[in-house]
Amino acid sequence: MNKLPLVVAIPTKNEAENIARTVSSVIDHVEAVVVVDSHSTDDTCKIAAELGAEVVEYTWDGRYPKKKQWCLDRVRTEIPWLLFLDGDETPSPELLAELRGVFAAGPPSVAAFDIPLGYWFAGRRLRHGYTIVKRALLDRTRCHFPELGDLDAPGMGEQEGHYQPVAPSAARLRSPIEHEDLDPVRTWFDRHNRYSDWEAWLELNPAVKEDIRKVKSRQGQLFHQAPFKPLVSFAYAYVYRRGFLDGRAGLDYALAMSFYRWQIGLKTRENQREGGLR
Repeated sequence: MNKLPLVVAIPTKNEAENIARTVSSVIDHVEAVVVVDSHSTDDTCKIAAELGAEVVEYTWDGRYPKKKQWCLDRVRTEIPWLLFLDGDETPSPELLAELRGVFAAGPPSVAAFDIPLGYWFAGRRLRHGYTIVKRALLDRTRCHFPELGDLDAPGMGEQEGHYQPVAPSAARLRSPIEHEDLDPVRTWFDRHNRYSDWEAWLELNPAVKEDIRKVKSRQGQLFHQAPFKPLVSFAYAYVYRRGFLDGRAGLDYALAMSFYRWQIGLKTRENQREGGLR
């Protein structure tokens, strides 16, 4: 079987619970698999190396580029096309087949591909609710992550925030990346607690917020300006996108996302009060 002419980059930190499944899902299908690890204290690196992945240590210096742009700049640069997977993601068999079709006639003319996520929450695959799409497959010679002035923001650190890499052209694939975290659901809340710190900081830095809005997905741009975000978030996921058809998991996810939006608003108001007292 001919391998796809791309490198899979997997940014990690303490993903021992998930990494074996992620590496195994791609190791026989692509030219290279590289785990870019931020000093994990568990067995992430050991497991990945035993399965045949290259392991590269990453240390953030507090400046740009952040981690994914660093991957574009440094990881197996002789291979132009790079597919980003999180440590808890796997390409579906249908996506691997679709990618073979994309590359069958040579390098694609577009510079990037947007790929839908098959999202799992609390152990169940959600079929409805939010539609999540990530620009995960990039021609590194034509794409980059923007530098948006958020180095002082809490919550994200070495990670690029919730925005898309910039590409002169992009197409959307049909088949999904499966996003299934085997860690307990509390880790979802831990991550989103940090993310809400970043989002609340943006509310007090409108110029940076506007720059980030411009590089979000279309859905993200629309939601970026919506009022009453906790209520809109729940109504969109549970009613408009028919999350109720996913049963209890659909309700739990819609409530969790609404709670996330409520956290952002609450932290923003707290930051505003603290700023007014200085």
